[in-house]
Parts: sequence; structure tokens; C-alpha cells
Amino acid sequence: MRPLKLSWTWQALIAIAALLVGYVLVTSFERPPVSTAQIGYRGTAMQQLQNPRTVRQVAARNVLPEAQPPADPPTDDADKASAVYQNVQVLGELSNAQFLRLMQAMTEWVVPAAIREEGNGCNYCHNPENLASDEIYTKVVARRMLQMTRTINEDWTTHVAQTGVTCYTCHRGNAVPANVWTTFTDNRSGLVGPTGQNRVAPAANLSSLPYDPFTPFLLNDQDIRNLSTTWHPGSNPDNIRISEWTYSLMVHMSQGLGVNCTFCHNSRAFGSWEQSPPQRLTAWHGIRMARAVNNTYMQPLSQTFAAHPWGPEQYMNGPRRVGELHADALKVNCATCHQGVNKPLLGQPMLRDYPELGMVNRAPPRTAAAEPAAQASRN
Repeated sequence: MRPLKLSWTWQALIAIAALLVGYVLVTSFERPPVSTAQIGYRGTAMQQLQNPRTVRQVAARNVLPEAQPPADPPTDDADKASAVYQNVQVLGELSNAQFLRLMQAMTEWVVPAAIREEGNGCNYCHNPENLASDEIYTKVVARRMLQMTRTINEDWTTHVAQTGVTCYTCHRGNAVPANVWTTFTDNRSGLVGPTGQNRVAPAANLSSLPYDPFTPFLLNDQDIRNLSTTWHPGSNPDNIRISEWTYSLMVHMSQGLGVNCTFCHNSRAFGSWEQSPPQRLTAWHGIRMARAVNNTYMQPLSQTFAAHPWGPEQYMNGPRRVGELHADALKVNCATCHQGVNKPLLGQPMLRDYPELGMVNRAPPRTAAAEPAAQASRN
């Protein structure tokens, strides 16, 4: 039998096809070594996968900055920040030393390094000629963020425990946290109209799943459902579309925390709470915490951010502070804090170094418009 002889054209096409297949295979799988840790009963696929190479990369991204030297609490009322400075609405119970310590830390946590290096860190939120003025909107936003931080640390210990959060948990030295979202509405016309899916989006890991699982679950309070709890065909309220939205949110949580599905679910009975790992309950509280934060603190700031979509006028730098379609404020999801690890900053205690964040006044602050500009001075 004579061997098959191909023309140069066919040989070239086969070689190109082989290269393409090789490229797809190489880029579709994670490069070894990959370690597997058993976290449940043997033989049930209750395990977590890790790659030592990526573990080192994650560790390098989650280094907690050195804390500022501690400061003493106020010795008397005259030493409180509210007595020393004007228009101190949420940090008035701190001592002058504690107040300045926290201001320095917040500058390092939130203000971009380029602005700090120019010596303008304080000016990102303050008018240097009138520190008491609320004319720069970032100062108004910072008040609400301080109140949000205290709310999380005090009211949501079911999720953050005693580790707590600080501004750095989300911001990591950036004015805008790296992982945020806004409501996205698909207005494309088609045979069946917009479906909310089949459009490439990082939130769904570039899959065909719904591309905005956050609006229904982390802003609205739509129930997260997948498997029906009844076998009766006439009374099954759940359908495949509800499952797809749920899967989209679960994909986000898996990516945001850097874990497998079995981190929160039992492999043999995903819907059973009795057989689920304890992390599932922590995640349940986390979903409700994110929803409360978005509705209480982030969404109400939409008009404030819409008036300054690119940040303070003197430091207009991206990304946008509002959504392009609805001009809604940037909001939080799981990745905002976690950033690829199951415990933010690998579980390092943050609140312990900044007890001042537990003294934030949560009373409604006066608005910038209602607060007259007053010359900042020491009493």
C-alpha cells in the first residue's frame, strides 16, 4: 500500500490546525503542579484545588500594610477631635492623636500613590484653605464610608467575625476599589428580546450565563434558587432560567473567593443545609451584608457620584464612579473585599490595629449643602 502523499498546502493546513489545537489545550488547562486538599468525607469529591505558583501570587497581592503607631484615647472632652476641629461629624469622639492617625491611614489606604507623592494626599478630600468645608464631594462620601465600615464591623460579625474590615480591605491604595459593579441592561432587539445572558462578561466567567447576577441578588432581594424542593410537576416554582441566574452568581462567588463549589456545598446534596460545610452559612450572611451595604450606603450616593463621574475635579482620573447606562453608583460584590481569597487579606486581623473605626458616629451626617463653610481652626 502506497503511503498517502499530501500536497504542501494540506501539510501546512494540518500543521496550523495542530498548532491551534495545541494552543487551545495549553491555555485551557492550568499548568502543573496542582495540589488537592480533602475537606470532606473520602470518596465524595469534597476537595479544594490549589496551585503553588498562583498561591504565591495571591500571597503577594494580599500583604497588609504596616499599621500606624497607636494613639491614646482622649483624656478629656477638650482633647476630642470635635473640640479641636470644626465640622467633625463622625469622628468627633476620637482624641486629636487618634483622629490624625486615622486620617493618615485613610490617605494611604485610599488616595492614589501618585497624588500622595506630590504631597496632595489630604487635598483629595479637603480644601487646604478651609479644612472644615464640605465643598469637595469625596469628604462627604468618606463620612458615609466610615459609617458603613462601623456598621459592617458591629452588625455583621456573622460574616466578618472579629477580624473586621477597614478602608484598605476594599480600596488597596486605590480611590476606586478594583472589583465593583453597576446595573447593566441589555437593550438589544432580537427575536425574543433581551434575555440578560449570552453576552460575554467577566462576572459570568465569560460564559453564556446571565451577565448581571448582582442587580437581582445583591441589590434586589430575589430568592437564590436552583433545585426545586418538591417533586410534584404541577407545583414546581423554579425553572431553568432561575437556575442560570443562580449559577451566574455562584460562578462569581467561586472566582471572587478563589474556591471550588464544595467550599460551601456538599457534593452529594448541594441544596441540603444540614450537610453543607459551615462556610455556606457565612456566605448566606455575606450575601445579605452586601445587599444591605449597596442599598444603605452605595446606591443613595448615586447623585453625588453622578455629579463627579471621574472623581474630584483637580484629580480627574478613571475609572468612572457611576454606571454608563443608569448613572448608578458603583456597588460591592464578593470580590470587592475578598479579591480572590476566601478570607480578605488572607484573614489578617485589620480592625484590631484601628480601634478608632469602632468609634464612628452613625447618626445621619449633615449634607454638604446644609453645612456652611467655616474656617478650620484649632479652638
